[in-house]
Amino acid sequence: MWELRSASFWRAIFAEFFATLFYVFFGLGSSLRWAPGPLHVLQVALAFGLALSTLVQAVGHISGAHINPAVTFAFLVGSQMSLLRAVCYMTAQLLGAVAGAAVLYSVTPPAVRGNLALNTLHPGVSVGQATVVEIFLTLQFVLCVFATYDERRNGRLGSVALAVGFSLTLGHLFGMYYTGAGMNPARSFAPAILTRNFTNHWVYWVGPIIGAGLGSLLYDFLLFPRLKSVSERLSVLKGTKPNDSNGQPESTGEPVELKTQAL
Repeated sequence: MWELRSASFWRAIFAEFFATLFYVFFGLGSSLRWAPGPLHVLQVALAFGLALSTLVQAVGHISGAHINPAVTFAFLVGSQMSLLRAVCYMTAQLLGAVAGAAVLYSVTPPAVRGNLALNTLHPGVSVGQATVVEIFLTLQFVLCVFATYDERRNGRLGSVALAVGFSLTLGHLFGMYYTGAGMNPARSFAPAILTRNFTNHWVYWVGPIIGAGLGSLLYDFLLFPRLKSVSERLSVLKGTKPNDSNGQPESTGEPVELKTQAL
């Protein structure tokens, strides 16, 4: 529980709240229909991708810029953060998402609000098919996040923020035709709360969570294994304070610090 007494811990929690608020505000806002006709998928995909890239650059060095409960779950599965931090991150993300959607709702004319860009299944897509699509969308996204955030990589090319944003954009370009491209339970939860519409909502939790967990296991245990003992992993999950075990340094459970500048 030492993390609760750390100022950097609470700054990270606030950063996740703040970043998710802005992510949902700009992402959902770009998805509203202001004129008759079909929604421009490219516009929405780029808006979500650019919003995430901007926020990774802004708060990545503070909290790790998860901005997504599924991403936080993936880091927890990989024993890269404490259980306490993960729970606090997810809570902050959900609250931030609802706050962002509420602000958007209040500044948008009633005729334009509609369902506030609620994620819905395309007609003809079953819940099973939708869940599989969400799994694959989130799996590729988490693999990109893990690969670009990985501090063990030497000679990383390009920008972490742009790489993550492009991965999210890719998911939207494909997924919007099937499920509306959830990929983020907080993004799906916020409009569902405000519109009180939870039809098939579980798909947007189960799919991303499974996809994130698979992505974490695939990257951290198969593609680029982290050579940690069981005791080391448990130490991280418990949030053991540094130097509190026989004077030997232990993992603090802090998220990986991002280097978002071009390398």
